[in-house]
Amino acid sequence: MADLATLAGRLAAVPLGSLARWRDGKPMHPRGAVLSAVVERTGVPGDWGVRWLEEHAREDAVVRLSRGAGLPAPLPDVLGLAVRLPDGHRPVDLLLSTTGRGRWTRFLPVPRVEAAVPYSSIMGYRSAAGTLRLAAVPDGPRHLPSDPGPVAAAAPGAAFRLLVARGAGEWVSFGRLVLGDPPPDLDPDLHFDAVRNPPPGLLADGPMARFRAPAYAAAQEARSNTGADPFG
Repeated sequence: MADLATLAGRLAAVPLGSLARWRDGKPMHPRGAVLSAVVERTGVPGDWGVRWLEEHAREDAVVRLSRGAGLPAPLPDVLGLAVRLPDGHRPVDLLLSTTGRGRWTRFLPVPRVEAAVPYSSIMGYRSAAGTLRLAAVPDGPRHLPSDPGPVAAAAPGAAFRLLVARGAGEWVSFGRLVLGDPPPDLDPDLHFDAVRNPPPGLLADGPMARFRAPAYAAAQEARSNTGADPFG
């Protein structure tokens, strides 16, 4: 029997599907800037039972910075930081949104004007270490506008620390994300899927994952009809 989160996702799928068709397949985060990036995983201290979090690695990545509702700057919006990492036959996708960093505010989306702010997965990941959440916070002061054109020009060289936490516990650093240059096409058609493409050893789980799955499927169906990316 479906729980409330799944039912809510099914209900949200209807307007999201309509919005996706109106916005050429992107109901959320319709405007963004894509950048090259590098992820440096330095390893989380201690034994978490998740190799991906514990190992050291340096990987090329692709990042998309976006405005969730597509509101024009300088209006505040829930901002998105999407990260794609290559991983053999299947990529690893992280979808982070602007949130607080506190014990409870990490679970709530927070509209922002600047892009150099804290981001969190909000969605939990089931793992050997319990329910985990991932976050990215600015590594040093940096002015990053949130509109696609200005942020693409200002972002190269900006860095974020990558963090992980058990439930509402303390954030622990496991790496660093360094932004690079944009491609000639500022916002090429990319498809990120945090539910289907979690990091190895993690499984998207919890109310947010169950809400997202049916809503995402509706947007993806709209994308297949328009040839565009539903979430970017």
